[in-house]
Formats: sequence, structure tokens, C-alpha cells
Amino acid sequence: MNNTIPVKGLVKYSITLDPGVWIFDDRKVDLTTYFDEEREEVDELEEYTKAVATHFSREIQEGATYPPTIKTERKFEKQKILNGTFGILLKPFIENAEPEENASMLTVKTKNGNHTFTIEEAKTLVAAFSKNGQPLKENGPIHILFQDGSNRNNPITDIESFYIS
Repeated sequence: MNNTIPVKGLVKYSITLDPGVWIFDDRKVDLTTYFDEEREEVDELEEYTKAVATHFSREIQEGATYPPTIKTERKFEKQKILNGTFGILLKPFIENAEPEENASMLTVKTKNGNHTFTIEEAKTLVAAFSKNGQPLKENGPIHILFQDGSNRNNPITDIESFYIS
């Protein structure tokens, strides 16, 4: 089984996805709660600016040392990573490949056939990469889930590549 998945076709940059490193990615989502939560569109630049401002204010007030609560939070975050079920949205990867202007479709090529989505639909897909702290080795390395979770019991599996046309 190949653990990397290429994104190719009508793109400026052909990229390769490596789900093995996504566990360290801050964009990952907890799939045990993701489909049950209400989501709102977030401006990433605004969120980053707020986080930096908060951090700067804390350092000014408290100094650069970490209070014990942050160490405790990191311990629980480590436990969550070791036992969690995670996925990541395909949107940033599609955008990083920079589809050509005339590209409108993304085809998920699998061992069992192909699944085609518009580029906009594809940006809402979730790539599951971990279940109960373990990589998806069976039918993996990723499973594709719809954003509404309607196929979470029957995801798209055995993915070989993504082709943008």
C-alpha cells in the first residue's frame, strides 16, 4: 500500500499528500464531534491576528514563562492525539495545487472506481486519516467523508489519486 496520494491534472503544482504527518497539523478536526457541531466560516487571517495579539498581551503581563495550566493542557492534548479519530479538509490542499482556470472537477480515483465532484464540492470533503489513534491502514491511507457526515459509515476508500480536470 502506498501511503502518499498525488494530486495532479489541470493544476499549476502537482502535489503529493502524506497523511502520516497530518497528526501534527493544526487544521485537523476531531471526527468524533465534527459532524455534530455547528460550523461557521472563519477568516483565518483574523483568527491568527487575534491569537498573536492574545499571546503578545499575555507575555507582556506575565512574562515569557508558561504557567502550569499550559503544561497540563499539553499533556491532555498528547493523550487526545494518541487516542483520537481525526480528519482534515481537502480545501487547503486543492488550493495549494492551484487548479487552472478552466478546471472544474476533481476525480477521486480508487481501486473500486472513480468518484467525481465539482471543485467547490471537493473543497468541503474531509479526508479521515486516523481512527482511535491509529493510521487507516485497512482501505487507507485516507477515507473521504462528506462534510455533512452522511457517508461516515460508508466512506470512499482505497484512494489512489486525485485528478483535477
